[in-house]
Amino acid sequence: MKRSEIPSLDDLRAFETVARLGSMRAAAQELALTHGAISRRVAKLGADVGLTLLVPQGRGIAITPDGQRLAEVASRALQDISDVLRDIRTASIRTPVILSCERSLATRWLIPRLSAFQDCHPDIEVHLSTGGGALDFRRENITIAIRRLDFPVEPDWTIIKLMPEQVGPVMLPAMRQRFDAGDYVALGSRTRPQAWQDWLDLHRDVPRPKAIQLLDHHFLIVEAALGGLGVALSPKAIVADDARLDAPLGFDADGTDYGLIYPRATPLTGEMSALIDWLTTLTTS
Repeated sequence: MKRSEIPSLDDLRAFETVARLGSMRAAAQELALTHGAISRRVAKLGADVGLTLLVPQGRGIAITPDGQRLAEVASRALQDISDVLRDIRTASIRTPVILSCERSLATRWLIPRLSAFQDCHPDIEVHLSTGGGALDFRRENITIAIRRLDFPVEPDWTIIKLMPEQVGPVMLPAMRQRFDAGDYVALGSRTRPQAWQDWLDLHRDVPRPKAIQLLDHHFLIVEAALGGLGVALSPKAIVADDARLDAPLGFDADGTDYGLIYPRATPLTGEMSALIDWLTTLTTS
């Protein structure tokens, strides 16, 4: 079809609106034009295509059979254009990857490393949120989560294991003598209130603490240990980078793992793939 055979899009839009609403006045209101402007555009369209599109009917108008056919095609075409433009605009808007991570792991393990990912992928925007345990991806607007896999998981989740959880007592070097003598406060997290007792049951040769004190999170017990307040039973990942603390008895696997989780129905974007690849490489290197 020659370009000259295609009528004005503005005229087609005016006519389609009149045919859909059945009124010049209603079309004028929807398109924010005057009644006269709508009338002129519809008349011009009819003249350009050589067809009678509308005829008077009482005080109103009626659409002709030819006009009805054109209106239906124009309506579909305009809707197709609208849909394509919406898809293009949506695709062009970069949406950040929302990465949810347990608070202590985020504070002491993930955040110190995340700048390396941003240096390699400056065009990928990662927003970090903190949370633990069960997940509601839709309600919490989460893209990917890092969790210790100690809770029931949904069958429609994709789960990629990152690293095993390993725990052990950590302390300032000056605290070692008191630890060996049983003259220490055992610092534990309220998120795992039985952790110290479970660890002591497995290490019966270790002197019992004079008290067990629970704080809200692991990063707090690590800070307390750094302040000389006691011995923290900490995940290895949380203290691995801190040369100020000793772990004289090493770390024991507790049978759980940290995992990357995202809904299986979520389309895996390039941004998500890059972040997942980086995280899995980070924990296996």
